[in-house]
Amino acid sequence: MIQVVILAFEGTPLSSIALPADIFHAAGTFWNRIFGLPEEPRFSVRIASLDGRAVGCHKTVSLNPDCALANIGRPDLLIITGLTDLHSPLLDSRELLNALQELHRQGTVLASICTGAFILAATGLLNRKRATTHWGLANLFARRYPEVILEPQQIITDEGSLLCSGGANAGADLALHLVRRYCGSEIACHCARALLLDPARTSQAPYETFHSRKNHGDEQIALVQHWLEKNFPTDIRIDALARQAAMSRRTFERRFKNATGDSPLQYLQRIRVENAKILLENGLESFETITSRVGYEDSSTFRKIFCKTAGLQPSSYREKFSLLALPRT
Repeated sequence: MIQVVILAFEGTPLSSIALPADIFHAAGTFWNRIFGLPEEPRFSVRIASLDGRAVGCHKTVSLNPDCALANIGRPDLLIITGLTDLHSPLLDSRELLNALQELHRQGTVLASICTGAFILAATGLLNRKRATTHWGLANLFARRYPEVILEPQQIITDEGSLLCSGGANAGADLALHLVRRYCGSEIACHCARALLLDPARTSQAPYETFHSRKNHGDEQIALVQHWLEKNFPTDIRIDALARQAAMSRRTFERRFKNATGDSPLQYLQRIRVENAKILLENGLESFETITSRVGYEDSSTFRKIFCKTAGLQPSSYREKFSLLALPRT
């Protein structure tokens, strides 16, 4: 039996605990039960809190753990669930961080869900290693932990003994990934099919909504940002933007990148893709029409940009996220 501990904190989303637990419990059991085969459970799952006391997952849901962190022994796998307060003193708790470092030193695999990556990064174990977290918190994570190689579009990053996943529901993707690692692809596939889970998600890109950084303190660049967000469908040249900001092109591009994290061209492309996504979600216009409406002439060129940014073909994006879509019968 593979020993798993799920570490819960006050405010941890219930799904971050329940989804992985259900998937680990299903490995070797649920599929077998459906087909009348002998059950062969593969994982033993315990829930721990820092002090062994109950934690509140929501205002109306209280979870009683099996044990305290200090009493878990040396499990094969520890799942670090997320924090709702990213200013929590836990991120600086030497007791917690030292305990995680020691477990890792002893051979326990550490895996985080959503903002649990902030705790894992605070241990220093992720320095110079790949990690992910929820796409909406990527900028904050990158500022706090610059030594970590952040890949915010990834659903899962796997560095062997250190894994991260993005978003609370990505705990299901992480659990399936770990079932595949420990038990093989067949059992992971059985889990996915028995629990009606999609095992193919690899990227957060389709879910991401572009939110530009404007609290950077560079007023000239902020003015250009506001102008771009209003005038993105027009013919826009970088030289003209630089003149508008009263800078040389080289200075403008450097300051824009420093302020926003994107080059001016990347920023414009992301604005246009975000508006194309809105049009795909809310209407039935052809992609050629949408291409023109967001400021491109060539739909094939914009299709490539859209796919690279959104992680899906426009038609697949519309099928997945269209607000006009009705359930199929």
